[in-house]
Amino acid sequence: MNPFQNLIIDSLISTRHVESAAVLAAKSGGIMAASPGLQVLPREARAFTGAFRRLAAVRERGLERGPWGVFCFQEEEFGCVRADRNSIYCKRGGRGLVLVRTGLFVLVATYNEDMFPSVCVEAVEKLAEYLREKGK
Repeated sequence: MNPFQNLIIDSLISTRHVESAAVLAAKSGGIMAASPGLQVLPREARAFTGAFRRLAAVRERGLERGPWGVFCFQEEEFGCVRADRNSIYCKRGGRGLVLVRTGLFVLVATYNEDMFPSVCVEAVEKLAEYLREKGK
């Protein structure tokens, strides 16, 4: 395992409030690490990292092939609930998608209907803050 994979497993997956997670390179959309079982396609990774460069459009239209305010990820559509310069939160029923940006990375996390969305968000935001403090 690479250090990023250890970090997402230890900091996110082990909380049991994050279903799956990945670390993407903010500029290129390259996939640095992903939790076991999570597959982020290259086009999805590029869409996630690019979303932070066009927040107004994301709020209006969502990403790529999704209709207004909808993100498509793993063949599911997630409605955009919040989008600002550091965080994008999306939801579909009891499932959710959380994107948080640091200087060098974009953290991607999912939660399911058996998890508390606020606890998932808190865990991802804390890891992002840690990376920001480290200059990453």
